[in-house]
Amino acid sequence: MSLPPLSVLDQSPIRFGGTAADAVAETVELARRAEQWGYRRFWCAEHHSSAAFAGSVPEVLIGHLADRTDHIRLGTGGVMLSHYSPLKVAESFRMLETLHPGRIDLGLGRAPGGDQLSTAALRTGPTAYGPEVFPEQLVDLLAYLRGDMAAEHPFSKVKAQPQGTGVPDLWLLGSGGDSAAYAGALGAGFAYAHFINPDNLVQAVDVYRRSFRPGLTPEPRVMPAVFALAADTDEEARYLARTRDVWVLNLLSGRDIPFPAPDAVDFDALPEPARRRLDMVAARGVAGDVATVRARLQDLSDSVRADELMIVTITHDFAARLRSYELLAPG
Repeated sequence: MSLPPLSVLDQSPIRFGGTAADAVAETVELARRAEQWGYRRFWCAEHHSSAAFAGSVPEVLIGHLADRTDHIRLGTGGVMLSHYSPLKVAESFRMLETLHPGRIDLGLGRAPGGDQLSTAALRTGPTAYGPEVFPEQLVDLLAYLRGDMAAEHPFSKVKAQPQGTGVPDLWLLGSGGDSAAYAGALGAGFAYAHFINPDNLVQAVDVYRRSFRPGLTPEPRVMPAVFALAADTDEEARYLARTRDVWVLNLLSGRDIPFPAPDAVDFDALPEPARRRLDMVAARGVAGDVATVRARLQDLSDSVRADELMIVTITHDFAARLRSYELLAPG
């Protein structure tokens, strides 16, 4: 079997010695290259008050990318809906779809995309939307996008502008069963964050398929998002992947840092418990030469009958990140 269509998830990573502006410029360049190399989609993430990620407003960034590319689909991976009014999100994406018809994806998530302080700062009032409100937000957002709000709804006369026939392609993001069930109930696509929680992939996709009802799409669509890094040799790839592995280890220890160089840590000098943790982190992604990475991606795809795969690649050297995507390019 061949791999399903491949796409890119980009988080605008900030490296040690670089700036947030560098990270955004690299996102723009990566989007241009991804289109040339035949990737189907290019999604931008939402993070707030982070030393590691510069992408805070993906809906703005994808509008910029759309002006600098020709045909690749552009989307959010994702908009953190708990921070926002469904009407505001609907109008932002109706405008994007109007300006770039047939090219816009709206990926939605429940996670805050930041720490408690930045989450509080994003609130529009004294309290934030709790996770229990997420399903209601989804229903309202979908009604605004499609223009079919129920007559009994208090905002039934409100129209999300600009009106038009096109609607962004809607996906729900998740790393567990709740988002999978919501995606199935809406008949939306389901993008699973394997790079965050690889252990629950099969169970979450099973929940999604069992709960799926034709809606936004007639058939289920499954797209795992996987950390993958390819290089000319297995050894080089594992070395380059240290950037991400060491960063995750710091994150788990509560340290918010930019992405370090692969040789920033002397692995041989680490105590045994730290080396074991790094091995566990490394096992959550795929790193190797092209044949190794493609074989691992094929196994993962086959395990859930994936319709697409989304690749997230981070290392300190931007040229090495570009090279990885080029090596794995579908076209």
